Amino acid sequence: MTRITIVGPCAAGKSTLAKNLQARGYAAEDCAQEHSGVQAMWQRITHPDLLVYLDANIETINRRRGVNWEAAYLAVMNQRLAHARAHAHLYLDTNALTPEQVCDRAITFLEATGILPTP
Repeated sequence: MTRITIVGPCAAGKSTLAKNLQARGYAAEDCAQEHSGVQAMWQRITHPDLLVYLDANIETINRRRGVNWEAAYLAVMNQRLAHARAHAHLYLDTNALTPEQVCDRAITFLEATGILPTP
């Protein structure tokens, strides 16, 4: 079974995508890499076969979270996520996507690379 880890800034949709992929038979989990200064934490904790990076801008994050964070807060998260983003197999900008669209795009990518769900 292919282990899929999902990283990205807060409110990018990591936990939602993980749950949606799990419901479809994929071994997916989200990793809170954005809260750690350890650049390779995602590798050490989850040991994924495939890394998905979900992205969101500060306006989307603020809307989804109901907060008013400054761009500097996202800049810190992006710095913490730089290693993961550089190693991601799939990058998705989620700003204009619904959770279903994010999941559909992830599954399209997984199927195209030969990764199928486990029944």
